Amino acid sequence: MFASTFGRRYALSMWMMVVVLAVCSSPAARAEPRWPARVQVFVANSGSDTVTVYDTRAGEVVATVPVGLHPFNVAVTKTHAYVTNFGSGTVTVIEITTNKPLLTIPVGRFPHGAVASPDGSRVYVANNGAQSVTVIDTASNKAVATIPAGLFPAGIALSPDGERLYVANTGTDDVTVIETRGHRPITTTKVGDAPIGVTVTPRGRVHVTNSNSNTISVLDRSGDLIGGAVPVAAKPEGTAASPDDSFVYVANSGANLMSIVSAGTPALVGTVPVGANPQGLAVTS
Repeated sequence: MFASTFGRRYALSMWMMVVVLAVCSSPAARAEPRWPARVQVFVANSGSDTVTVYDTRAGEVVATVPVGLHPFNVAVTKTHAYVTNFGSGTVTVIEITTNKPLLTIPVGRFPHGAVASPDGSRVYVANNGAQSVTVIDTASNKAVATIPAGLFPAGIALSPDGERLYVANTGTDDVTVIETRGHRPITTTKVGDAPIGVTVTPRGRVHVTNSNSNTISVLDRSGDLIGGAVPVAAKPEGTAASPDDSFVYVANSGANLMSIVSAGTPALVGTVPVGANPQGLAVTS
């Protein structure tokens, strides 16, 4: 079964990923704020093999896009959305001006996390069942490289300059650090039990959620650990950093809480009650 291959505790049908894509309006000489001309939210619906597209200006769903089996995550560029199909071993490319599926790209087995490079030229996909990362060239929409990773790679994030890729390997309890220019792993760092989420702060510190340890590990750009693990609430999963580099926020699925961790000297500074089984989160820029 997909869920058993994915790891020790994840129910695939409960996951979804939301990605907000802003396409900015043309410049205009005016004093009031320039709001994006079009803002869309892409929701990967793993139970219905579709992606829902919600237009925030219209306040309504504008498309339901058929994709592959059990879509799991979405990465976006200025022109396309890339959807990992966990059950198909593929990525569906959606053209965002029409919200139509453009093509399907074969990747590795059970693709999970995905992230786009800052310039939009590459999309990186963590293949949970293949111990690898697939590199997609967005100009040709073809897979151009496969990079080895650990067992059950899940969360994936890039450094702000796009030169380092960090992959959380749930099955080997470590993080693979990849040099993106050479498409090669440069180091592996042991973290806590069952790492799944990873985020990088604007200054380049890497925060990894250790789901079974109830902690966060902090790494520097090179992948070296900074201090000891930071205790948070039960079952930390999704994580995101504030744009001012002050805090890292963590969804704790086992405690119905969001933990707030200081990013400077890593420490838990507070918790906030949220809804049931929180898994993913995002922070506005």
